[in-house]
Amino acid sequence: AANQWPADGVPESPRGWLVTVASRRFVDQVRGERARRHREAFFAGREPADAMVQPAPDEPDHRDRDDTLTLLFMCCHPALAPASRIALTLRAVGGLTTAEIARAFLVPEATMAPRISRAKQRIRASGATFGLSGGREYAERLSAVLHVLYLIFNEGYTASSGPDLYRSDLAGEAIRLTRAMHRRLPGDGEVAGLLALMLLTDARRAARTDADGGLVPLDEQDRSRWDTGMIEEGTRLVTDAMLRSPLGPYQLQAAIAALHVAAPRAEDTDWRQIRFLYRVLCRIAPNPMATLNHAVAVAMTDGPHAGLAMLSELADDGRMARHHRLAGVRAHLLELAGDAPAARENYLIAARGTTSAPEQRYLRDRADRRTLTHSTLTSR
Repeated sequence: AANQWPADGVPESPRGWLVTVASRRFVDQVRGERARRHREAFFAGREPADAMVQPAPDEPDHRDRDDTLTLLFMCCHPALAPASRIALTLRAVGGLTTAEIARAFLVPEATMAPRISRAKQRIRASGATFGLSGGREYAERLSAVLHVLYLIFNEGYTASSGPDLYRSDLAGEAIRLTRAMHRRLPGDGEVAGLLALMLLTDARRAARTDADGGLVPLDEQDRSRWDTGMIEEGTRLVTDAMLRSPLGPYQLQAAIAALHVAAPRAEDTDWRQIRFLYRVLCRIAPNPMATLNHAVAVAMTDGPHAGLAMLSELADDGRMARHHRLAGVRAHLLELAGDAPAARENYLIAARGTTSAPEQRYLRDRADRRTLTHSTLTSR
């Protein structure tokens, strides 16, 4: 927080300023939550009520139109509960299967299928239209649409099942739609933050798999293969958003992604700033995945046992108790702590819990390496 700003007010690198901006924004928001809500409602209300509908036949249209965006907003009708809006949009617009949506929501497929069916019936019965009334309804729909795009990108970037780690159709469509949203709403910090997050994450795509399609973790990736153009664009987007907009969860995640790609080597990663940003994220948008990532950052700054202590709390969360990512992170931290047998056990639990073939191979390989290391140590 002691870093100084450049004279022109635009930082040259995300390192050293992201935590400063985040901390200042967070304090401001805690002190002025009521004023923040008023500003959001005001700016949302300035968007024309027909901003997401096609113009009349005799009305000239000078804006970039996309029927898919119109469908996105229709699926986020207020007649539906937030979870149902997102599930229906993923099905109708994103093209995800019921099983993929269920995994994104951390619920069984048998729970998700009737939820989607009820959402379809409800939206038909409500006589949903394409129009938007602005104000609070608009803001709620926009939030749901961004969440949908976030989930679609996540499913594309790391497919929850199948032989491939990456699904270019989903990730590419999520980026395309978010770009369209940003063109419509260039002053919205969270739209810009989400686009930045996608670009900064997708920039690493080429280095995430080896020649056989196997998963390569972040700290082992060849950073020369990262897309510098996407990194520069994403960094500019999140810089501008954090300087000019109320702080939001997508901006924070984009800032974390920017810190990761700013490090020339894995050992140069600024984990202290990342840990702080995750702490803020968990305050303003608490969820188990954020806590899981926060635990990793804590482990990298305070040692693996500190991170493991945080994971023990997640084990009581029904959404995460059986999720393979919890077991995978626990295995990694146990490995760092030197407990090879427990690390191997958790790698195998994680491998059994995922339906992604590349993830299964990677986790089993890690388990085998832990077995070899343990056998070597005990034979000495």
